[in-house]
Amino acid sequence: MKPGTPEEEWREDCAPRRTLDLFGTKWLSMILHTLHVRHGGRARTGVLLRSLPDISKKMLTQTLRDMEERELVIRHVHGTIPPAVEYELTPLGLRFIEPIELLYDWARRNADALDALPRGARSRW
Repeated sequence: MKPGTPEEEWREDCAPRRTLDLFGTKWLSMILHTLHVRHGGRARTGVLLRSLPDISKKMLTQTLRDMEERELVIRHVHGTIPPAVEYELTPLGLRFIEPIELLYDWARRNADALDALPRGARSRW
């Protein structure tokens, strides 16, 4: 394939596909957004749990581990009893804030378009 061809631009490992894969679950983008906007880039696990209605503790833990593995957040364990665990956005994690905030801003301004979707298309919310 020649660089710049449609086949090359949409190959499995192209940037748009990797971006969509990264944000393929709602919780990753919501955790990044919440850490950045509501908690200044750093928060304890319990604070995040209370800040994200409808997320289970298991899903939060699983998503935070995935984010840590992807180096979007760093996990800090404080030597208290019980141990306090805090997550902080990394410089890499901060780079993903802009597209999330652009999408969230668009969604707020276009809620009517989301409401206009047929019922079945909205059933996952």
